Amino acid sequence: MKTPLITRKGYEQLQQELDHLWRVERPETTRKVAWAASLGDRSENADYQYNKKRLREIDRRVRYLRKCLENLKIVDYSPQQEGRVFFGATVEIESEEGRQLTLKIAGYDEIFGRKDVISIDSPMARALLKKQVGDEALVKTEAATTYWYINEIRYES
Repeated sequence: MKTPLITRKGYEQLQQELDHLWRVERPETTRKVAWAASLGDRSENADYQYNKKRLREIDRRVRYLRKCLENLKIVDYSPQQEGRVFFGATVEIESEEGRQLTLKIAGYDEIFGRKDVISIDSPMARALLKKQVGDEALVKTEAATTYWYINEIRYES
């Protein structure tokens, strides 16, 4: 189960993706399908088959984004968050071995394609929540149990 939270920036990015798919990519792909269909035999027409498949992918993503955007709750920065790790925080942490990471805690739909963003539902985020600079967070995963020290907490306002 994913927590239906998102940062304002993440919400706006999903909204832009939906808008682009619906207003630009879908009409363009529909034109290509119509053109390829007008050429006749569709069973061996690679243009037709590829663009028909692409149209299904676009429609699936549009449905997902519409449903998703409807159910997400935008979490804006609040000055009360300062000094502690909450949703939207960028946290610099260090392991006992001296390995350093900088991670942003965000919603599930914001983590894809990013190595510096983790889901609020991840074991790391759960362990860091409500901690302060200097605190130690115990992160338990199937692979290992690790202690991380919190060096810095930042928020984008």
